[in-house]
Amino acid sequence: QVQLVESGGGLVQAGGSLRLSCAASGRTFSRYDMGWFRQAPGKEREFVACIDWRGVNTYYGDSVKGRFTISRDNAKNTVYLQMNSLKPEDTAVYYCAAAFLKPRATSPDEYDYWGQGTQVTVSS
Repeated sequence: QVQLVESGGGLVQAGGSLRLSCAASGRTFSRYDMGWFRQAPGKEREFVACIDWRGVNTYYGDSVKGRFTISRDNAKNTVYLQMNSLKPEDTAVYYCAAAFLKPRATSPDEYDYWGQGTQVTVSS
């Protein structure tokens, strides 16, 4: 069982930066591949980024490549999403999720556990 709690969301102007954190409970965090998704009102949940359990391999959605960076610290049971050059279209609720033995999981259906989400709002 893994419980996930996101933090770090807020209101930022276009061009600004935010860093989201996702704190996980459970001793097996380091065995899970982790992902970030986002969902804007009226839209489907969108893949943002994922990272394998070792923190070696990362993958990004096309809309965030070159602007967002996913990382993890297994000693702290935490995964991060550094978001730079934010745009109004990045406005959404951001969720972190955990998947067991799925190092390149880009579909929400592949994830086993989800956090409650944190709101990110980018003003123009």
